[in-house]
Amino acid sequence: MENNVIIIGGGLAGCEAAYQMAKRGIHVNLYEMKPSKFSPAHNNNDLAEIVCSNSFKSNLITNACGLLKQELRILGSLLIKIADETSVPAGQALAVDREEFSKKVTQKLSKYENINIIREEVTKIPENENIVIATGPLTSEKLAEKISKITGVDKLYFYDAAAPIIEKDSINMDIAFWGDRYGKGDASYINLPMNKKEYEKFYNELVNAEVINLHDFEKKEIFEGCMPIEVMAKRGIDTLRFGPLKPVGFIDKRTNKRPYAIVQLRQDNKEGTIFNMVGFQTNLKFGEQKRVFSLIPGLENAEFVKYGVMHRNTYINSTILLDNTYNLKKNPNIYFAGQITGVEGYVESIASGMVVGINIANKILNKPKVIFPKFTMIGSLADYISTENKKFQPMNANFGILPKLENKIKDKKEKYEKYAKRSLEYLNGFEFLS
Repeated sequence: MENNVIIIGGGLAGCEAAYQMAKRGIHVNLYEMKPSKFSPAHNNNDLAEIVCSNSFKSNLITNACGLLKQELRILGSLLIKIADETSVPAGQALAVDREEFSKKVTQKLSKYENINIIREEVTKIPENENIVIATGPLTSEKLAEKISKITGVDKLYFYDAAAPIIEKDSINMDIAFWGDRYGKGDASYINLPMNKKEYEKFYNELVNAEVINLHDFEKKEIFEGCMPIEVMAKRGIDTLRFGPLKPVGFIDKRTNKRPYAIVQLRQDNKEGTIFNMVGFQTNLKFGEQKRVFSLIPGLENAEFVKYGVMHRNTYINSTILLDNTYNLKKNPNIYFAGQITGVEGYVESIASGMVVGINIANKILNKPKVIFPKFTMIGSLADYISTENKKFQPMNANFGILPKLENKIKDKKEKYEKYAKRSLEYLNGFEFLS
């Protein structure tokens, strides 16, 4: 059937995509390999299993993920609706009863006449049919090989070792300075100099900070190329000064001398609104990252749009492979959704599934593509993962990827309120064929 779509993966993204297509009259075959086969992180037979925290993060629209949830509510997301219905007390956050959430998603999709749930593993990708690959960050080895083949990329990224990312406007430029080592290049790095006392305080806090425990299947994959900075530091107090914090070739403008150590920040998006910490792959707990890295001079008021992570992950280089509807550029029949695209987080995965579901339905029904405005969080995520970026790494919703406000606002709460108001105004004024 021409209006038949295959979805591989019954996680958050696959389920949202299935619902968005089904309610538009498109028949969906939703493949989920559980219960015949489980990934190392899954143990529940239901669809849309929540495997880590049960929190969908803040509900406040002055929080980037809160704004994204509000956009999804406006757009009619099934999974956010069910998350609201199965919520448990969590202050300003949306947290769910994970068992009830997955159970309710499964019941809803099982009863939908346009959705056929097939419980078996998919190891082949039919390239001539409309298909959504939503297999998540733990895609099976066999399917990963097939994905490499259809994308034309020799291998996927199999280990996510990412450094923290910071809002540029939150960096103290009275301390930080632009420049490249020995004055070469085009001064594209932001540099944060440290004297001996500052470095030793930072070092001592770093080596004693709390880390996240990895799963057994993840521990096997740590290698020298992505060693956590806290592990490197434990090899000796000067190890970082001969590695990622090497000060050679720089002058601290405060002293006109070479700094004792230096932290470099590298631009992470085309607009230059967010910067990543070079060499700071880390497995520290998020709160510890905020505490310890804020000790670095110039980052005392840093806003972290993404914390560093180190875990088993599978994702494609979407920036060169996908367009801003998550469609594979080389094959208009194939779409990707969820964490395999490089969006990170529950709500972000749901958002990608919604974009994919709407666009495949429109394609089959001969309606125009739906490209959400970059001023919205759902649109900015789609734009981020489809804009070429040589340093691409998984990204969650954050205000740093939205276009800048016309007027600079120092107060953080006021600034985020302006972002949220602008996003919702754009979304409410955005018309597309449903």
